Amino acid sequence: MRVRQLTAAAAALLLAAGLGGCSDDPDPGRTPAPAPVSADPTATTGDVRAADRTDVRGGGTLRWAVDGVPTTLNVYQGAATADSALLAHALYPSLFRPDEHGRLVPDPDYLAGAESTPPGQLPQVVTYRLNPHAVWSDGTPLSAADLAAQRAALSGLDPSYRGAHPAGYEAIDSVARGEDPHEVRVTFRRPYAEWRSLFGPLYPAAETGTPAAFNRALTDGGHPSAGPYTLSRYDAGGGRVTMTRNPLWWGDVPKTDRIDFLAVPPEQRLDALDQDKLDIALLTAAVDRAVPSPAASAPAAAPPAAAPEAAASALRRAESLPGVTVHRAAAPSLTQLTVNAARGPLTDPGVRRALAGAVDRRRVADAALTPLGLPAAPLGNHLLAGDQEGYRDNSAAAGPQDPARALDAAGWKRPAGRGTRTKDGKQLALTLLVPAGSVTARRTADALTADLAEYGIALKPVTAPAETFVPDHLAVGDYDLALFSWPAGPSPASEQRPAYAKPRPGPDGALDAGSNYGRSGTEEIDRLFDRASAEPDPAARLDLLQEADVRIWQLGHSVPLYQRPELVGVREGVAGAGAFGYGWPRFQDVGWTGA
Repeated sequence: MRVRQLTAAAAALLLAAGLGGCSDDPDPGRTPAPAPVSADPTATTGDVRAADRTDVRGGGTLRWAVDGVPTTLNVYQGAATADSALLAHALYPSLFRPDEHGRLVPDPDYLAGAESTPPGQLPQVVTYRLNPHAVWSDGTPLSAADLAAQRAALSGLDPSYRGAHPAGYEAIDSVARGEDPHEVRVTFRRPYAEWRSLFGPLYPAAETGTPAAFNRALTDGGHPSAGPYTLSRYDAGGGRVTMTRNPLWWGDVPKTDRIDFLAVPPEQRLDALDQDKLDIALLTAAVDRAVPSPAASAPAAAPPAAAPEAAASALRRAESLPGVTVHRAAAPSLTQLTVNAARGPLTDPGVRRALAGAVDRRRVADAALTPLGLPAAPLGNHLLAGDQEGYRDNSAAAGPQDPARALDAAGWKRPAGRGTRTKDGKQLALTLLVPAGSVTARRTADALTADLAEYGIALKPVTAPAETFVPDHLAVGDYDLALFSWPAGPSPASEQRPAYAKPRPGPDGALDAGSNYGRSGTEEIDRLFDRASAEPDPAARLDLLQEADVRIWQLGHSVPLYQRPELVGVREGVAGAGAFGYGWPRFQDVGWTGA
């Protein structure tokens, strides 16, 4: 079986209950109460301490925690991390940025306007009007050359470019200058409705124009950038990245003179906040991983009583830190129970659907989210988070609401003592792969174990660390059920397709599941995704996505559970920071209030 390479950032997003937060998801590849048609107005979107710019004083330094100094700032490289994306958004343009519901809107600092040719008119041409004041830090204006170079690097047409191939770039036929230097015309070889997701972040042609330039690690100073801040120090050994105001910045003047991004491990962040060494820190992992995890790949028996209590104690401490507020939001990431359709009794779609019906998603969400102070809102959609426009609970499509009868019909009978079901002398006993060290994952696993036991399905949790979770288990199919998170971005038709694409034979004839770790799919689901990615009408595109989600439920591919939690500690007096949900900071607005 051929295993596709994931970027480090994508692999982290699959697992982390605590990554993300103050950074955008750099996926080359997201808990809401059910809503009938549109986004749930009660869903937690973002929680940021906002202030009018006039109330934020100029000057000062912000100390911002990161996991480590990234080995690259190019989010499309395999070594990129969530920290790469956080820093990149302070340094590089994104022509569009997501609002609190994941809808992409133009960023006026970089984009004066953009429009596509009318639906049905081929070829599709998108005309961008770049902000005429936007320049790289070497004084060169942003231009068609930058978009053309990035398209060449990310389209997958030249294998010399080593990195990710985000959806959409392969659909571009050409990039050319328009009527003046600030107009760019992008012509598509096939209709692509989610074109707003392209060119964010956008890198200068000097960094993407050749394979050699693109493939080198993007670190240190001396590289052109075009954000409100520029790099002034990149100290990997000392664990510090320092940014200062960009003297050529054309937009709102950044409020803070300097931002120090400091490498502080999650387990040290509460102490660092308490000792006034940090001003902004993602705390989800500090709370969620408050107890050492069991040995890698060891069976996860009932979690020790100390685990949830230690996590609760860490949360209480975070909330009681003097001068610090804990902000909460639902991250743009869907935690789901993925079902391996290529293994044992789960090859039967009827068993997979019965299993989905046996999961009490509200009880699971309550176990995972309530201890963190977030609404216990379950997910009912594979493709959209509860705070995204168009969210709808399609779980009823899974079929019979009587899992016991469905399991009986599939031949799995329960003994008179109400123990584990059997068929042909074999028990209906499954493994559950969970991320090591996560208290939230343990609580989720406990709730799932109790749910399935009620229907005679025995569940045995098995833990795996982040570094082996994907390559040694998900990618090769070494699991029955797996608990992990999948990013939910603003372009679900193209971004979510790989997770549900029908597995195909690879060059060696073996089944290539790609990123579809559930290993089930159909031609119909693939066609629905393809039609949605080409459908220019937003309402019609959502209808196609809902239809695809219904088919995924009917296939028994996976069970959406809840939206991943995000907790961020922010020091009193800091405005413009918190739990950002779908978006990322508007760095020029982050600063200090008061004298």
